[in-house]
Amino acid sequence: MSTSTTTGKKRVVVTGIGALSPLGNDWATVRTQLLSGRNVIRVMHEWEGYEGLSTQLGCTVAPFELPAHYNRKTMRSMGRVALMATRATEIALENAGLLGDPFVKSGHMGVSYGSSAGTPAAIGDFGRMMAEKSTEGINANTYIKMMSHTAPVNMGVFFGATGRVITTSSACTSGSQGLGYAYEAIQSGKQLAMLAGGAEELDATQAAVFDTLFATSTKNGTPELTPRPFDAHRDGLVLGEGACTFVLEELEHAQARGAQILGEIVGFATNSDGTHVTHPNPVTMAQAMRMALADAGLAPEAIGYINAHGTATDQGDIAETTATHAVFGGAVPVSTLKGYMGHTLGACGALEAWMTLEMMREGWFAQNANLTEPDPRCGAVDFIMGQARQLDTDVVMSNNFAFGGINTSLIFKRWRE
Repeated sequence: MSTSTTTGKKRVVVTGIGALSPLGNDWATVRTQLLSGRNVIRVMHEWEGYEGLSTQLGCTVAPFELPAHYNRKTMRSMGRVALMATRATEIALENAGLLGDPFVKSGHMGVSYGSSAGTPAAIGDFGRMMAEKSTEGINANTYIKMMSHTAPVNMGVFFGATGRVITTSSACTSGSQGLGYAYEAIQSGKQLAMLAGGAEELDATQAAVFDTLFATSTKNGTPELTPRPFDAHRDGLVLGEGACTFVLEELEHAQARGAQILGEIVGFATNSDGTHVTHPNPVTMAQAMRMALADAGLAPEAIGYINAHGTATDQGDIAETTATHAVFGGAVPVSTLKGYMGHTLGACGALEAWMTLEMMREGWFAQNANLTEPDPRCGAVDFIMGQARQLDTDVVMSNNFAFGGINTSLIFKRWRE
């Protein structure tokens, strides 16, 4: 089998994945939750003290334990977002058979990873300094926890990775750009392998950002019924948290070491709307999908399933489905996973790609949670409704769109020996 494309670019495969998600921290648990059709959204009672915060809904990551080597010394520069990213990465390296391997420190493995921001509490420490004119509470690690590249830097230090670091702090496309730029780094021959993905920790300040835009769900009394992506009765998004790391490798390198291959990335594209920071543009969204197809050398008909961004915001859902219909018509099955676990921001691109890849490997795809009456203003696409759909396909697309008009599209191919 060829290890490069006809253009001479290297082929990029997935050899390990690790995740911490609201639906569970292993695929068996996540599968059960997705097949149930029910979400895990909850009322965030700890937010009740914030005056003016309309939404009280969120989705925290499933409980996880840390091995003994996560101690005060190794965690001193980590906030929760960096800690989750590091633990997810450790699981991914173990899954890939590379945990403790000298290759990780060789310089041939880099990191491409992002989050919307660093740990909000650390940002708050500096805010308090500005308000109170005092550095009390500020220490040598406060900035490290706050900075937007806290996750990839802490991952690199924890595992001793000495390859390139690509920081993808681009809100809702942080995880998908993390995967895409890692793919490009390997494809071009600049690195043999990359740790790629994204993470985010849930905080009331993030909910407040979307509250000010009237984009959050306020169905605080019925968390099981919201968010409702693409539904005529949706009233906004719910925020979640998590982390997901892919181990990506150049195909020849992976085969030489006898690695398991979980799938292949065959296409990626990213662009920007260039029009408005919060109003999505279906024209450039569609262009991102077409560019990903061109990168993969595929026609739209080759895509068997699309994992949509699907935030349950009014204009976002309309723009995305309009763009999807413009490229694919109504023939390709579409669902989003945000109805189950909320919008995990910087983590969503990687978490959703992981779940999409696993569903493709098993031949089924989750329904849209809480979608009972599709909004007629949304594009006329084939929404998966009512129950999961059995579907055998070799190629899937995963799309994400972010504040600032940043659009991403990833294409994965099933690995067949």
